[in-house]
Amino acid sequence: MNNYQSIFSEGFDLKYCVKGQGKPILVVGSSVYYPRLFSENLYKHFQFIFLDHRGFVEPPRALKQEDYTLDKIVDDIETARQLLKLEDFIILGHSGHAFMALAYAEKYPQNVQKVILLNSAPTNSQERQQQSFSFFNETASAERTKQFEHDIAFLENDINNDPDRRFVHMCIRMGAHSFYDYTFDAAYMWDGVYTNMEVIDYLWGVAFAERNLIQSMARVDKPIFVGLGRYDYLVAPVSLWESIDHSYKNVKKIIFEKSGHNPMFEEPNTFDSELINWVNE
Repeated sequence: MNNYQSIFSEGFDLKYCVKGQGKPILVVGSSVYYPRLFSENLYKHFQFIFLDHRGFVEPPRALKQEDYTLDKIVDDIETARQLLKLEDFIILGHSGHAFMALAYAEKYPQNVQKVILLNSAPTNSQERQQQSFSFFNETASAERTKQFEHDIAFLENDINNDPDRRFVHMCIRMGAHSFYDYTFDAAYMWDGVYTNMEVIDYLWGVAFAERNLIQSMARVDKPIFVGLGRYDYLVAPVSLWESIDHSYKNVKKIIFEKSGHNPMFEEPNTFDSELINWVNE
């Protein structure tokens, strides 16, 4: 059972939980969801701090768009850093949260030692999302495609019955796009995860569509770990990152060959080994 504490920022009750000991790694996202993805082994090496952002907590009032800009999210992370007295820490962002982690490192480089970006495309533009879908349609096995067609048929009904959890239902029904084992049912991972669709729609649909991580990385003079899954069709193809090559001396790019969107969960031994070695370099 995780022990949750709160950080209040402009009325938002941002929960966090701490697991493990050692060098601190701040994981931006849901404090409920993300502890379920990482191995107990990693907590022997590092102190993971799992922090909510405004998209994963109940709103304190009727919101306006200025309540959930990327800048607001970044400043919430800074509020948390100050309260937790973190200095020279590692920041980790997975999927869309990679945009948050890198934006923080860009704005507050003096606080960050290293940056970990996992399973994101360089941008979340509509064009890129369509590119990922096309890649799936062109390259996925017949069995994977059949599984996806079976699962996605339930999505409309899921959303009609429970529209406030549209993001969760989509993540679950996109399992054949998300996991190396395309039959895996990730529903349990989302138990108890609150989602604010107003905030998530804006961040994923607008803020992350306007940014490009590769361009931002050029402005962040820190060691950066980029982890990708060969079978991560949500943000495919991995060739979107091909411009990050050996000329980027500060970037370590790893492609996990038997993973989809969650290599820390799907290939924990390989993932842990790569991450531990990189952090300790």
